[in-house]
Amino acid sequence: MVDDTLCILRGGGDLATGVAWRLSTAGFRVVVLELAKPLTVRRTVALSTAVADGVVEVEGMIGRRFSTFADAADAACDEAVGVVVSPGLPADHGALAVVDARLAKRNVDTHIGDAPVVVALGPGFEAGVDCHAVVETNRGHRLGRVLWQGRAEANTGVPGIVGGRGVERVLRAPVDGVTTWWVQIGDVVESGHLIGSVGGVELSAPFDGVIRGLICEGTAVRKGLKIADVDPRVDTDCCTISDKALAIGGGVVEAVLSADRRVSR
Repeated sequence: MVDDTLCILRGGGDLATGVAWRLSTAGFRVVVLELAKPLTVRRTVALSTAVADGVVEVEGMIGRRFSTFADAADAACDEAVGVVVSPGLPADHGALAVVDARLAKRNVDTHIGDAPVVVALGPGFEAGVDCHAVVETNRGHRLGRVLWQGRAEANTGVPGIVGGRGVERVLRAPVDGVTTWWVQIGDVVESGHLIGSVGGVELSAPFDGVIRGLICEGTAVRKGLKIADVDPRVDTDCCTISDKALAIGGGVVEAVLSADRRVSR
């Protein structure tokens, strides 16, 4: 039913990659639109990594960068995702669905008329106004649920509790500057271990754990931007898609497959 049907994801971060994995597993062709310099932290499980590296593999799904949207769409299949630098949505893209997976916490430029099915992730969108459906991204009982009316829960600004740790597991740039790392994603660190610097200001691990994410080294960042993620669970697999990303991805697949019946009501 979905063979050769194209879906476009605006954004290729770790949550968007969970969406891409669910869609491609269901048989959809997927193209990811990304920035020239993505700000992804969990790069080992993000299709946006293909922008710099040319190709990335996440749980058997291949993301490959192309120079044009047309080439990316032609190459997309149920085992591969085309990735292209395109901040804007291409005109006459021919996709069944457009998914705003940028997690900007606000509607930047998404319109309900962008495609036959328009889905948005998280806060900042109203179903039936900005898009056809909104998928809940906040951890808890409603995670991954599809909303055909109304809005997702408001952004709390506080990361969910993982292994007893919340806001402290997310490291943010202390100043404007360029990132330098002395560790890699997957490294186990102890509390106080120096992991890198921004603009010459050193950063240390806030507790014992594993480095789950690092923004690409050499990225120019602004003060306050999320640049690293430390997980207190040292057995965390940093190379597989998270439960949260898969739950959100399942919601998107549900929205795309049921949109015809829902939207026509």
